[in-house]
Order: sequence, then C-alpha cells, then structure tokens
Amino acid sequence: MFIKYVIEPSELAYHTAAYDINQYQARAHMKRIQAASNQAQQALNLVSDLQQRFVKGLESISQALNLNQTFTAVEWLRDEGRHGGGIRFETADGLMIGRGSVNVSQVHYDDNPEKKLGSATAISTIIHPVHPLSPSVHIHISWTAMKNGQGYWRLMADLNPAIEDKIATQHFLDAMQQAAPTPFNDAITQGDSYFAIPTLNRHRGVAHFYLEEYNTGNHDADFNLAKAVGETAIDTYINILQTSLSHAITISAEDKSKQLAYHTLYFFQVLTLDRGTTTGLLVHNQNDVGIMGSLPAHVDVELLQSWVAKMQPPQDKLLQALIHVLPLGSPCLIDEKVKAKLAAVVRQHYQAFPESIAMQASGNTIPATVNNHA
Repeated sequence: MFIKYVIEPSELAYHTAAYDINQYQARAHMKRIQAASNQAQQALNLVSDLQQRFVKGLESISQALNLNQTFTAVEWLRDEGRHGGGIRFETADGLMIGRGSVNVSQVHYDDNPEKKLGSATAISTIIHPVHPLSPSVHIHISWTAMKNGQGYWRLMADLNPAIEDKIATQHFLDAMQQAAPTPFNDAITQGDSYFAIPTLNRHRGVAHFYLEEYNTGNHDADFNLAKAVGETAIDTYINILQTSLSHAITISAEDKSKQLAYHTLYFFQVLTLDRGTTTGLLVHNQNDVGIMGSLPAHVDVELLQSWVAKMQPPQDKLLQALIHVLPLGSPCLIDEKVKAKLAAVVRQHYQAFPESIAMQASGNTIPATVNNHA
C-alpha cells in the first residue's frame, strides 16, 4: 500500500505535509511498527537524519538557483506495517533533477521466531540531475541484525557522471578517504569489483566506495564510521552538484547524447547486475516502484538491444525481456508504470533461473539477503 502527499520545500517532516482528507484518514489507520532492538532504533535514527540532511541540501540548491524543484513523500508498508516499511522522498522531471529518490526503510520480524533476520534498516538514494555535466550519485547505508546476535553494516557511495570532471572525482575520493581512512583501500577494491560490467569491459561510475558485511566487533566505532561515511558522501555530493550547476554551460546535443548513453548503461547495470536491487525484488513485492527508484528518466532502447548478443545465457533472456516492456521509441521514458513492469520481469527471471543470481555483482563477500528473509 502506498500513500502519497506533497512536501513543500520548507516542510521536510512528513507529519507537517499538506494532503487531502482521504489520504489523511487512510494514514490515520496505518502504522509502521518499528523494530524493538536498541541498535535497530539507533540505525533508524541515523538513516532518517541522513535522509533529512540530503533532502534539505538538495532543496537548498534548487531554491538558491531558482529551479524550484520539490519532493513528494511516499510511504510504503510491509505487511500493512506489521513488519515495518518505509518512507521515501522522490522527485522527477524537474529543472534540476530528472529522477531522484531518497528512501529510508526498516523491515523486521520481531513477531516471527522462524525468521533468521531480526531487522534491516537502510537509506538508499540515487540522484540523476538533468544537466549532463552534473554527476549522478548513489549512496546506501544499512544495518542488518540477525536474531543470533550478529549484525553488520553495508556502506556504499559512488559517483556516476555521464561526462567526468576529474577534479570532482578526486574531491569525492579524498573526502571518502578522510571519512574512512582505515578501511578506505578495501572499500575502493570492493567497489571496483562490485561496479564492474564485464560484458561491456567497463565500470558504472568513476569513484566506488563499498564495504559489505562490515563489523569490526566494536559497534560504537562502526556506527560512527557509518555516520561519517553517510554525512561525508551527502555533503561532498551537494558541493559537487552545486558547483557544477553554478558553472553550468549551454547543453550541447553531444552532451545530451553522452548522458543518454550513460543512463542506459546505468539502467543495464542496475537491472542485470545489481545484487541489492534483485534481492530486494525477490524478498517481497510491496515496494517495487521504490526499489526501482534508482533508474534514470530515459534510456536508449537501440543501445540496450545492441548489448543482448554480448550477454551470457540466460541473462540475454533477461535483457531481452526488459527491452520488451519498454515503451516504443528512443529515448524512451521510464515512469512508474514502466518501473512496475520492469520489477516484474526481474522477479520472474530469477524465479525461473535462480542459478543466474551467481552471475550478479559482488565485492569480496556475498550477503545471504534472500535466505535471511526466508
């Protein structure tokens, strides 16, 4: 179930938003039950703070440059809220951002002793600016707790320009190294592995920070690292985005062409390689559009079609099926209806070919996300 209501630029807390009486009545009877553990609550507070930090930063740029782009809040409920859910701030087709989603969620199984997973709490966000010289960014911070007492962080931050500014790339990498000096080299190694696209002999993005199943045994220190990584990634990207927009030049046809090609590559990587997206879709079908919030606004169908022959079976079938549900024409628009169709294609493919999950991206560890929810 989804509940939508508009968030004005100055009203970032969802309880202050303006929405009609029917939506108000619907929400009055809904409740997202939070996980009981103190660590899960601490993680939820952290990712919620990061969500507010990012939305405020993005809206500040929009207001300063008179681009007047606002966000919409969307709440989703896992099993009618009994097992949590989430709220995301999303925006689309504006003057600054073509597609943007800042999603916070918490799923838990406190009432189900048969589940191995205690709770999973995360912020996952992707911003795709309109201007080709402004880079996209993906940031993910999550805490997963098992009922046996074990737990770990998943920390990701990657810069994704269509047209690289090497100064911005180095600025992003330097900031991440300062935020996480000890695990930095490992994070870059894992990130370079995870965001590789072997079929096309290239990577998605230019700066890849990724730590999977991170747990040093010192929870307070690990929490502080997650906080530093999240805040630094957000603040550094805000700086890079504002700088790029403040010095924005007239967009050329070549620039737009490069952006479309890169967004097509992003689409390809997310839907054929990204393990987080796939496992999210396989665990449940109650937030498909939210999980697909990472997709850009437009892709080049002809370019996607040219990559089918490069795919190993059965992933060639997956890409062809994805292309089949895309609108005619190129570039084609990726809207919510298309996202829902794409989610169904991915889910059906891995249900039919479960062994092909092994062909997806990984760092140095493959988390048992789907099995954790079993």
